Amino acid sequence: MIRHGVVRAGTILAAPGHAPAIGPGEVTYDDGRITGIRPLPASALTDEEARLLLMPALANAHDHGRGLRTLAYGASDSSLETWLSALGRQPKLDPYANAAIAFARMAESGVCAANHCHNTQDGRALLEEAEAVSRAARDTGIRVAFALPFFDRNPVVYGDAAALGEWLPEEEVPATPPLRSLAENRALMAAAAAFEHPLFQLQYCPVGPQWVTDETMVAIARDSAETGRRVHMHLLETSRQRDWADAAYPGGLLNFLDSIAMLGPRLTIAHAVWLRSDELALLAARGVNVSVNPSSNLRLRSGHAPMAAMRAAGLRCGIGMDGMSLDDDEDMLREMRLCWHMNAATDGAAPGLDAAAILEAGLCAGRLGITGDDGGGRLAAGAPADMMTLDFSDIARDCVDRDPDPVPLLVGRATRRHVRQVIVDGRMIVAEGRCTGIDVPALEQAFTAAARDAMRAAPPDQPRIERMQRAIVLYYADGRHCAGPGKAMS
Repeated sequence: MIRHGVVRAGTILAAPGHAPAIGPGEVTYDDGRITGIRPLPASALTDEEARLLLMPALANAHDHGRGLRTLAYGASDSSLETWLSALGRQPKLDPYANAAIAFARMAESGVCAANHCHNTQDGRALLEEAEAVSRAARDTGIRVAFALPFFDRNPVVYGDAAALGEWLPEEEVPATPPLRSLAENRALMAAAAAFEHPLFQLQYCPVGPQWVTDETMVAIARDSAETGRRVHMHLLETSRQRDWADAAYPGGLLNFLDSIAMLGPRLTIAHAVWLRSDELALLAARGVNVSVNPSSNLRLRSGHAPMAAMRAAGLRCGIGMDGMSLDDDEDMLREMRLCWHMNAATDGAAPGLDAAAILEAGLCAGRLGITGDDGGGRLAAGAPADMMTLDFSDIARDCVDRDPDPVPLLVGRATRRHVRQVIVDGRMIVAEGRCTGIDVPALEQAFTAAARDAMRAAPPDQPRIERMQRAIVLYYADGRHCAGPGKAMS
């Protein structure tokens, strides 16, 4: 496998937003590490090289690896709690193809690293699914943190699912399914370690406080401290989760997590829409990382994560697509732009985020939660050879200035269609805008056909799903999720 070479470009952004562009020039790399950066005369570049902008590759701080997008099988966007029920429409999928297609799409949008918060289709097959995702990471070439799910309470609603009987026929009241025990999850974590390789590393994933018992939270905090493995979890994504947490933890959910030593630099929290100012300060003091997910929060009616306030409090914030990019296009550059516009400074108002802050989030802060501090997100001697080129001549095609600043254009209009090459660990994983490790169009075609066959073989009961969704709306409207410690923590 070739892991050495040279990339030449007309413009080089070695530290986007933090240092001015240089160029023309070249970056050399060997054994997966950058060995040098040097300027070149313009005459040394080909016409194609002169068109390019070379920069570090991007990090997708939180995702679920959805090769089959949720709208494709009829799970329409709605509030998170009702949308989760619609995921029951998903047909049986091949876990390798599902992950490989998702990772390839990310790579083609400039992503070199992603946190894969795994949604298992069959709890009995989690180990097989983990192995399939490991192969998908190897074949597509992106760095994947596999967040193995620990999920042992409240599988239907936040609280007692039997209460749904007030709004459902008796035969449709969901019975609480058997959930994997802490011991079983720990055993799966140990077994899945066999699938690790340089591009695939395990993380603990207590899916979210409302879905994980206190016993499991305590055990994960302890195991993380002992092993050094990172932890990734959803936190306070929706207002209903905020209400549940306030009722279930009268002393404060964040205070509880702090008391068990869960809060720290190894932890990344996703969404964090409904945090309060004192909680932001606590998380910042403990060095916790955050992934904000603007498209997902819009599509699932969750609210707006106050990234400017988070950064002002001292939190490191990455950006994640969550498998729910606004246009279902897995375009990380567009996701960063959306995040910027949702958090940009307004004249005369509170400070917002500038382009440099968004680039820091998309390149460095999000990567921390995936790989740890490995020196990535910058082009410098000794740093990982994780970089990408874009067609800057097309991005700047109408600019009047002959030598425009690339940063405003990069943040303001670049998209996945401009991505030409992606190199990860010194390996070219995208060339001419296409993933080199797998035949994406062919795999997508076969995958979609198989999904359609599976849907025909086992069609979902849509009327029943809709009855469940109505009951869930009424359950939350009646405040059943605010039962307090006696019920919520049972």
